[in-house]
Amino acid sequence: MIRSSHLRDLAAALAAVLLFVAAVLVGRHIQNTDGTLFLNWPPLFASWGPHVGPGTPAAVVVAGAVVVYGPALAARLSWRALLAVSCGAAMAWTWSLALIDGWHRGIAARLTTRYEYLQVIDRFHDIPAALRDFTEHILIQGPEYHWPAHVAGHPPGATLTFVWLDRIGLGGGAWAGVWCITVGATAVVAVLVTVRALAAEGLARRAAPFLVLAPGAVWMGTSADGYFTAVAAWAVALFALAVTGRRPRAAAFGAGLLYGLTCYLSYGLTLIGVIGLGVLVLGRNRRAVLLPLVAGVIVVPLALALAGFNYWEAYHLLVERYNQGAGGVRPYWYWVWANPACTVLVVGLATVAGLVRAGGVLRRQRKQDGFLSTPEPRLAVLLLAALLAILVADLSGMSKAETERIWLPFAIWLLAAGAFLPRPRAWLAAQAVVALLVNHLLWTGW
Repeated sequence: MIRSSHLRDLAAALAAVLLFVAAVLVGRHIQNTDGTLFLNWPPLFASWGPHVGPGTPAAVVVAGAVVVYGPALAARLSWRALLAVSCGAAMAWTWSLALIDGWHRGIAARLTTRYEYLQVIDRFHDIPAALRDFTEHILIQGPEYHWPAHVAGHPPGATLTFVWLDRIGLGGGAWAGVWCITVGATAVVAVLVTVRALAAEGLARRAAPFLVLAPGAVWMGTSADGYFTAVAAWAVALFALAVTGRRPRAAAFGAGLLYGLTCYLSYGLTLIGVIGLGVLVLGRNRRAVLLPLVAGVIVVPLALALAGFNYWEAYHLLVERYNQGAGGVRPYWYWVWANPACTVLVVGLATVAGLVRAGGVLRRQRKQDGFLSTPEPRLAVLLLAALLAILVADLSGMSKAETERIWLPFAIWLLAAGAFLPRPRAWLAAQAVVALLVNHLLWTGW
């Protein structure tokens, strides 16, 4: 007999599927009628094209191994071994999914298109001069050369990363792809460290296979947002160690340093601070960490400001470019609910069911004295903070389409909701099916 809790899990998963189907049907109608979505396969930035590739066998093997052996290994391995195995498995999963599209299209050429950072490497031979003139090239209507979409749409920290890779001999699309996949996979470790520090090791162990087998790995490889995800995740992880650990000041300074970098990788990632507030609520060493945190935060902004980059001017010019129709003036009324529909594919059906269970934990225990002293409500609060960050991003209107990659730094935290699920193998299989279907049926963009 199926328990009512399992029925709620299935109902939540079904509701998520229906939301995505509605977004597809309504999106196709809008695009076919007036073309204002500027997408081939709304709500995703993708086009229909069933295919297989060299990564197909590997993706199936990795998925099968994690489904069959993941939960048991996560429970049995030592903590350090679990972190290493999780990082390696996440990297294998991301690589295999990317290679379904082939080496050239899936990895080597992904970051070399006309929209990407690598198109402007030669314009940064004089970095201080490029930073001083950065804002002059944001608007499309300007009299001079304008930056490609991703360069204009982000602070220069993102572009400078690839400039510096080129300077040390790791130039070109292949090395850029390797960088994003390798660094991006470490985000799994950062989330596990955070969950252990703020909630409990047992919950982190149960979450590990779900973090490894993330459907969002379809967009983690190869996308600069995978790299952004890791930097942001480690900022949160260090902050979690700061508010719960023995050396709070050093960890807080490191967290601030990475958060400052995060804000100069993408304007929207300032909202990682919302997750940071959740960490602060769950922490103990609050007063001890604030000063070193602020000291760390100002390092990157100060360095780039002294080099000549005006963050606020660049942001306002980007908003102007966005409102002038760069990429099309997309309807807010559709994307305000279609963006969450995209997120269903990024986090998978297991995460949706896990979030419902997390909400149940908060409802049942919120009236109890000291309810945040127990692990499960603490994890639920962390998940709630990530959801709040996504909600703010969604309502802002600055996230209209392409959130399957843009929201990766927020979505990765939601995957920890898998820790609340019984029968993890069935849910892990569902996660794998989502990722494999997306990557084999669609040619994803960016």
